[in-house]
Amino acid sequence: MNVIFIFVMFAVLYFMMIRPQMKRQKELKAMLSALAKGDEVMVSGLVGKITEIDDNYVRLEIAKGVVVQVQRAAVSILLPKGTFKS
Repeated sequence: MNVIFIFVMFAVLYFMMIRPQMKRQKELKAMLSALAKGDEVMVSGLVGKITEIDDNYVRLEIAKGVVVQVQRAAVSILLPKGTFKS
C-alpha cells in the first residue's frame, strides 16, 4: 500500500509541477530563437525595440538614440507590435 502511495504522489508532483515548468522552458526557448530585428521586447523592466541581434546579445533601442546591449537570455517577454513608441 505504501508503494502505491509513493507512485501516486510522484505522479501528482510530475503533472502539477514538473510538466508545466518544462512546457514554460520550451516556450521561452522557442521565443528566444525566433527573435528578429524590429521586435519589441521587455528585459528586466526595460521596454525597447531590437535594432541588432547576435547569437548571445541583443541591442535594444530604449529611447531615441539610446541603445543598450543585453544578453539574449535576459529577454523575458515579446511584446505585440506597436507597444513601444520611440
